[in-house]
Amino acid sequence: MTVHEELDVALRRLEATMKATNMWRMSVPEPAAYESQQPFCIDTMALPQWLRFVFIARLDALIEAEAPMPEKCDVAPVVDTYLAQQGARATDRLLLCKAVEEIDRLITDN
Repeated sequence: MTVHEELDVALRRLEATMKATNMWRMSVPEPAAYESQQPFCIDTMALPQWLRFVFIARLDALIEAEAPMPEKCDVAPVVDTYLAQQGARATDRLLLCKAVEEIDRLITDN
């Protein structure tokens, strides 16, 4: 399996995990929200919105183009911090963090 195929599997796992933890259904951000200059569009989107509409979407485009991987990906600590601040259930937090850690690992190792 190529790294792009592995990444696709990991992204589908993240998507399924977000659906299972009720973090998938949300409104599409306004077009201006995508123009944020802040990391994770923190000033214009909630983190789950960023994961769905920016992170997953951009990585899907990378897979489609079979483009080179970014040098580094370190999103899992941000997800963990966000979920802790939001008071997410421990099991939801663990599942989401593990799904994002796998994506971080695949990108950073390749």
